[in-house]
Amino acid sequence: MPTYTRDDGKPIVQFDAGIELSPFALLRQLQGNHPPLLVDGRRAPSRRRTLAGALPYPGSGWSPDDRQQAVVIFDECGTEALEMVLGLRKRGYTRIRLLFGGLDLYEFSLDPELVGSETFLVRSTSS
Repeated sequence: MPTYTRDDGKPIVQFDAGIELSPFALLRQLQGNHPPLLVDGRRAPSRRRTLAGALPYPGSGWSPDDRQQAVVIFDECGTEALEMVLGLRKRGYTRIRLLFGGLDLYEFSLDPELVGSETFLVRSTSS
């Protein structure tokens, strides 16, 4: 989630479609026939929540087995995992995306009354 500062010092958060995926776009992909690999980019495990089927933080040197595999990396707010996404993209993994706004925006924006009960957001089993 790239953040820029205006001349008056106020931050501006901008969605970058080249490296980020919106919560709604991720939900559609998870509901589809070929969901992306989900990777939890948080270095410290969370007891709060995660996405169903997500790979726990695999370490900074991790890379997908398949360069063509769609991967979405997430964290709490969309900032911690950005470094991991940018590093993988520099190494040629072009199908790596960051969940825009992280789990905070994902949970906030996907109201089950609007999108259905399956949001893929689950309580984390990490300790």
